[in-house]
Amino acid sequence: MKTKIKKTYSIFILLMTAALIWSCENQMEDGLVTDVSVNISSFRVNGVSGEIDQKDDKITVTLPYGTSVNTLAPVIEIPQGATVSPGSGSAIDFSQPVKFKVKNGNIFKDYLVTVKAQSPIISFKINGLSATINHSGKSISLTMPEGTNLTALQPMIELGNGVSISPGSGTTINFTSPVSFTVSNGSTTEIYTAKVTTPISGPSVAFLGTASTRTGLTNPDEIAAADWLFGKFSGAMYVSFADVANGAANLNNIDVIWWHFDSATALPTDAMNSNVTSKIKTYLNGGGNILLTSFAAQYVDALGIVPSGKGPNNVFGDFLPNGFIDTGIDWGISFKGNEIHPVFDGLQTYESGKANLLQKGTFRLNHTAWWFLPDWGGYVNGAGWRNQTGGNNLASEAWDNTLDGRVAIAEFPGGTANKKCMVICTGAYDWYNETVNGTPSQANSFQDNIRKMTENSLNYLVTH
Repeated sequence: MKTKIKKTYSIFILLMTAALIWSCENQMEDGLVTDVSVNISSFRVNGVSGEIDQKDDKITVTLPYGTSVNTLAPVIEIPQGATVSPGSGSAIDFSQPVKFKVKNGNIFKDYLVTVKAQSPIISFKINGLSATINHSGKSISLTMPEGTNLTALQPMIELGNGVSISPGSGTTINFTSPVSFTVSNGSTTEIYTAKVTTPISGPSVAFLGTASTRTGLTNPDEIAAADWLFGKFSGAMYVSFADVANGAANLNNIDVIWWHFDSATALPTDAMNSNVTSKIKTYLNGGGNILLTSFAAQYVDALGIVPSGKGPNNVFGDFLPNGFIDTGIDWGISFKGNEIHPVFDGLQTYESGKANLLQKGTFRLNHTAWWFLPDWGGYVNGAGWRNQTGGNNLASEAWDNTLDGRVAIAEFPGGTANKKCMVICTGAYDWYNETVNGTPSQANSFQDNIRKMTENSLNYLVTH
């Protein structure tokens, strides 16, 4: 009995010790210590208070436009008895996010602090339409409705605190050619170039769908994509798979077919009908073009655009009521090495060769139909994929600067001419913000990148 009691007591001590270690390693404020805190209560830089996210342990400080972030001394308020490193008042280079560690007794918490200068131009609108602002490229682009007179337009411009701009907001301007805008704040001056256009008259683009008519579409992502197309291209038309099968659609008069399929991971039987695939193959072999997005990327196999069995090997995604919100990071792409490719022209980038498509905090279903290279399919890397599929991989996930991990955007064939197919198959390519539990999702501030990349892809197929 005594031996058993001693064993039980020893086990109890071991369990309590393990609990204490677990508490410290996981940076929790509960466990054995309950009367101290490691939460930063205030973080100020140049008198500007930062936004403190206690859940994700992040702090963001936005300073006035033109402020250098290379040498700044933050003022930090922490609980009594706690310490923070780097310390309050220390001169710090915030050109990259900086980790601050707060300790109090035997517990600690790490905060990731980001300090950035505000962009000079917050919004640029004409007749209520918002322009795409590329701060890294210092460019502004906006497409006005067909027939708009570009010679006398009045942009309404929202600026950061203390920023001035010339020409000023509300000035009547002739936009038939690109216009330079000078923004200033103290000694900081930059020039943004604004390009305002109207919809192109061509090409003729057929939006392909499973419904008999465009109004019969039920998937909100497909509806949003179709609505954009018909508002952007005067040569847009709707074609159903039934129209292709029975010959009602004259494909010879179509410059580009776009199939955006978001309804299911498996392609519908209407699309796989041999009568349909044979007619689309004939169209492509005769000089036609096709853009395949979301789950439709898998169609490259059925159409013989890639060798048999070489279509996307990683197809997945949620469907309502499932889904999730990623509050940690924005989702985007890396197109390092392909920065001058026409498909990426005019995208708002956060560094050269990288662009976001889906803003953090936006509800997502993550509809993905891409190629996963390192572990599956025997591709090994991007070069192996190109050799086996005959395509050219243009972009991957944002972290993958060598484009050896995923194929998220691709063109076929992979040579320098005679393009006939573009594929966009990343889960960040999301046209519609679903409603979650009756509450609409926040707006995706990177939606213009999705629109611009799609417009570029359609035009690129026609000209190459």
